[in-house]
Formats: sequence, C-alpha cells, structure tokens
Amino acid sequence: MTADPPQPPGPGLDEAFHNTTRLAIAAFLSACAEAEFGMVRDHCRVSDSVLSKAAAALEGAGYAEIRKGYVGKRPRTWLSLTSTGQLALSQHVTALQSIVAAAREANVNDGDRTR
Repeated sequence: MTADPPQPPGPGLDEAFHNTTRLAIAAFLSACAEAEFGMVRDHCRVSDSVLSKAAAALEGAGYAEIRKGYVGKRPRTWLSLTSTGQLALSQHVTALQSIVAAAREANVNDGDRTR
C-alpha cells in the first residue's frame, strides 16, 4: 500500500500577499503601530510610486490604513496595518509554515530517496 500523495496547501494563502512588495510592507507594518511612508519605502527598497500603489491595494483589501497629515508645514503620510490585515498576514504566514512542515515531513518519509 502506498502513502497518499501530498495535498495542495489548504486555505490560508492570501492573494493580497502574493505580490512580494505587499507582503514586505505588511510584514514591516506588523511590527509597529504606524510607520511614516518614507521609512516603509526605504526599508522595503521601493520607489514612492510602487509603495503608493501597493499600500493602496492593501488599503482596498481592508488590510492597511493610510493617514495623511502634517509635521509642521510639511505633508506626511503614515501607514498602518489594520486588525484585519494583522489576522490575514498571520494566517498567510501560518499557511507558508504548513507548506514547509509538509515538505519536511515528505522528506522524512522519503528517507534516502531525495532528488
């Protein structure tokens, strides 16, 4: 009797995070209450326009909040992850970890039959 073939990953992978820029932004924002646009841009190593588009996509999904204001007379933009975004990112990471665990388990079960 042979073992059942590996099953594809279950629910949990979120298409909003398939774009690596959106994933990086969400991961960065998950560690802070709010971050200034320039700090996120520099950390994620993207242009203003790329960050703006990705942040708007996350906001459209309900995962991020964009707040505009002023510091003195200078306009500023701050980004934050919503509680929905925190949960979605956590579920996405858990799904990725499940895939890794399944691969490790498959490797253990395959024994010396690697590659």
